[in-house]
Amino acid sequence: MILELATIDIKQDTNTDFETNLEKAQHVISQSKGYISHQFQKCIEQENRYILLIKWENLEAHTKGFRESELFKEWRALIGPFFESAPNVQHYELKFEM
Repeated sequence: MILELATIDIKQDTNTDFETNLEKAQHVISQSKGYISHQFQKCIEQENRYILLIKWENLEAHTKGFRESELFKEWRALIGPFFESAPNVQHYELKFEM
């Protein structure tokens, strides 16, 4: 199992619209093959920053399966216009879970 960690900074004062579209986008990503689960968290100190944590069956489920699919285009169309800059995305090997 792989954990994708994306740090997303959005344009100032777009939180409400971003969160509305994020709710729609969750339904899109959850249809992707190899998707397991996800969480979105909003930063307390920096109100335009969010983190996205997505569990995938393996790295390719995200980098090939989702990223090269029509679902990714739909996902990005919903939330991409709010990005201040490109998200910082890293992948982690999940070793322990409590």
